[in-house]
Amino acid sequence: MIRPAFVSTTSRSSRSRLVTFALISLALSFFAGEARAQSRTIVLDPGHGGHDRGGVPRQRVGEKGLTLDVAQRLRRVLQENGYRVIMTRNSDVFVSLGQRVAIANSHPNATFVSVHFNSAPRVGANGIETYYYRRDSSSLAANIHRNVVAGAPTENRGIRRRGYYVLRRTRIPSVLVECGFLTNPEEARYALSSSYRQKLAEEIARGIRGVRAPVGKPLARDSATSPDVLPQPFNGPDFVRATPRSRQSARSSKSSRKKKSSTTRRTRSSSRKSSSGG
Repeated sequence: MIRPAFVSTTSRSSRSRLVTFALISLALSFFAGEARAQSRTIVLDPGHGGHDRGGVPRQRVGEKGLTLDVAQRLRRVLQENGYRVIMTRNSDVFVSLGQRVAIANSHPNATFVSVHFNSAPRVGANGIETYYYRRDSSSLAANIHRNVVAGAPTENRGIRRRGYYVLRRTRIPSVLVECGFLTNPEEARYALSSSYRQKLAEEIARGIRGVRAPVGKPLARDSATSPDVLPQPFNGPDFVRATPRSRQSARSSKSSRKKKSSTTRRTRSSSRKSSSGG
């Protein structure tokens, strides 16, 4: 009777040590994971700059200064949370799209976030839009977008897939946030408020940090589908869908490129034969 009791006690002791070890390992891995997340590099890209004012002709409120201000505020918030931040520009200078992409791609373990304000010929256009292109950027776009929309007193214009140069050419997860329409008088007033720009920075940071925001505001009525959105590899209630016509256009464009490439190859082949006397 003594021996089984002794074995049982030893077994319980071993299990206890194993559980303790597992909990310690879990805690260490958690904090290590937190440290890795906190040490991530973010490339912030304030849109426009220098001679590129941004926006549309005769737009009263310039975009380039506001994007820089939001990005600088965002940098401070991220740095306070342990992130390393790279800026594509930190003053009113012109940086080409190619240079912006090169900066992003020189940090292969980073995330690229481009900050913009929107504009349109129609004064009534309003709301927040977020863009991505790569499949691995869709969840980041959704998280940033939902946080910004939750904190903004304006419309949810949805998450859209589009092949903007800085999204298409970057080799890291990349998102472009449109923080409202400067051509809309009410949203322009918001953008000119330093407290609102700080709020935008904080909400974008929450999205980058992975703080989950619920899908709150429904999509604006005119944003449910759009002819200028590429077919989505990821779906959600606030992802704007491509219209059937735009899907057909995308397929037609792809087919056209293939035909053009085939024609070019045949032409080159004929030229080589002619030059070789074949």
